[in-house]
Amino acid sequence: MTNEVSFVDLGLPESILNALNDLGFTKPSPIQAQCIPLLLSGEDVLGMAQTGSGKTAAFSLPFLSKIDANLKAPQLLVLAPTRELAIQVADACTDYAKYMNGIKVLPLYGGARYDGQLRALKQGAQIIVGTPGRLLDHLKRGTLDLSNLKGLVLDEADEMLRMGFIDDVESIMDAIPEGHQTALFSATMPAPIRRITKRFMKNPKEIQIAATMQTKPDISQSFWLVRGLRKNEALVRFLEVEDFDAAIIFVRTKTATLDVAEVLEKHGYNCAALNGDMTQVLREQTLDRLRNGRLDILIATDVAARGLDVERISLVVNYDIPLDSESYVHRIGRTGRAGRAGRALLFVDSRERRLLRNVENVMKMAIPEVGLPSKELMEERRLARFAEQVQKQLDSKDLEQYREILMKLKQDDTELENLAAALLKMAQGNRSLILPPDPVVKPMRETRGDRNDRGDRNSRDDRGGRLRGDDREAPKRRERRDVGDMDLYRIEVGREDGIDVRHIVGAIANEGDISSRYIGNIKLYDNYSTVELPKGMPKDLLTHFERVRVLNIPMNMSMLGDAPAAPAKGKRDSGGGKGGRDFAPKGRGSRSDSGDSAPRRKPRASSDSEGGAPKGRGRPRSK
Repeated sequence: MTNEVSFVDLGLPESILNALNDLGFTKPSPIQAQCIPLLLSGEDVLGMAQTGSGKTAAFSLPFLSKIDANLKAPQLLVLAPTRELAIQVADACTDYAKYMNGIKVLPLYGGARYDGQLRALKQGAQIIVGTPGRLLDHLKRGTLDLSNLKGLVLDEADEMLRMGFIDDVESIMDAIPEGHQTALFSATMPAPIRRITKRFMKNPKEIQIAATMQTKPDISQSFWLVRGLRKNEALVRFLEVEDFDAAIIFVRTKTATLDVAEVLEKHGYNCAALNGDMTQVLREQTLDRLRNGRLDILIATDVAARGLDVERISLVVNYDIPLDSESYVHRIGRTGRAGRAGRALLFVDSRERRLLRNVENVMKMAIPEVGLPSKELMEERRLARFAEQVQKQLDSKDLEQYREILMKLKQDDTELENLAAALLKMAQGNRSLILPPDPVVKPMRETRGDRNDRGDRNSRDDRGGRLRGDDREAPKRRERRDVGDMDLYRIEVGREDGIDVRHIVGAIANEGDISSRYIGNIKLYDNYSTVELPKGMPKDLLTHFERVRVLNIPMNMSMLGDAPAAPAKGKRDSGGGKGGRDFAPKGRGSRSDSGDSAPRRKPRASSDSEGGAPKGRGRPRSK
């Protein structure tokens, strides 16, 4: 269909068509060809499409066509999960409205000053693009008037769910007057998102566009099984032998972005970390440096990289494999842009083999394994670069004075060849041209063909459950279906701290870059809470969680033991108290009937606990 249809055929006004022509857009993508006519006709639309399908234009073009430029009030509201995506959508709307006089677009997101946003709101922006938290703040303050709203868009709704924003989204939608048109876009359709469509949308027309990224021919993919060297040492090796213009390295945590950046800087790479702690100004400066070639490598989390589009990126390294296979698709989509060839490398720990298989299932291909770059290859690449630098100096015209210095250095009994070798050794600097032998790696018992074997059993992966975000009837507890083997953790925040389940989900999902579908039961007590996470979580991630804050209170996460298996479908444990079922591992003593009974830790050499209740490492419990 889209091969025969142009934007002219879709009924868009001439001002928008002229802007599209300037941008080089002539034919709509599949999602655009189907959504634009429906939205122009006043229908609600539910679109399922992956990132990069062109959905921003699919909703912004028809809604722009309906904006009254003379009415200086918000008429279109777009909700986006991150400030990066909000800025990207706002910039796109500004480009499309290039020839529409009097149209103002305003992004509203956290991290920016309120006074600047308030001034912009008073000037009368017709299009507001924002993140749920900041939009809700403005609504509560009374600084955002949506009484004239004509259109509402939820962009990447499943991402907002994953990041724990779904309650804020529903609060915003509750506050919007009826009579507006709604469009919702999501790559997947979990139950909480489906519930929103039923509650807030009027007979939406569903459009589903099949993902095409799996078959992109311009992205070469491979994985390295972590063994023999630490990951940071291996990363340096791969970067030395890869030919790339710019690269992005994905890690799970904010701390890891800084740690990896420090390692690469010591090896002479022009790199920078990209994480959620950066101010928007610093983030934009960093991306500008990457675009103009003053920066070559970014180390980023998935959340911080949302909306990132830099054509220079030709290499993506998945330093930490994502727990969510869809995140892998988004990651490698950062390369291979604008017709360029791209390369994607994935580091896989021996316990993460099933996660690799999940990725392969999503990509519908077997990802080939590569070995660690050898000592010989490293020496060859270093020597080639060194020889290139030497040749440049030989071609220069100012060597005569250096010849005089050379003759002064030469002793009567010193041969020029020995002197040149000594100077060569000095000139190599920190990157030695002669490397020590490679470490001896013991052969793995499992081979590529038996990743289903015993090495998988503790992997933190393939949990078939869904986020039960719609189970709000019992707010003190978050249930899960059977999502496989999990461990039980204690965190030192609870009901008396004003903590809700969504705060814990948001903190773990954002700080650990863990999809909410992998977060199991959460149970709130007065002074602490318990949460189930996939078995086999990396130690560095658990160490990071010890420092993560919820409502500015340290979580001080500590492991208690194995989580109990999820109850069979249709059955629940009847345990006493407000909290519901008992989390105490079997065989470790009886549980109290109190709703705030503490789960017991695994036995250890010395314990400060009394009556089986573990002593928290955070604030003291009230008596």
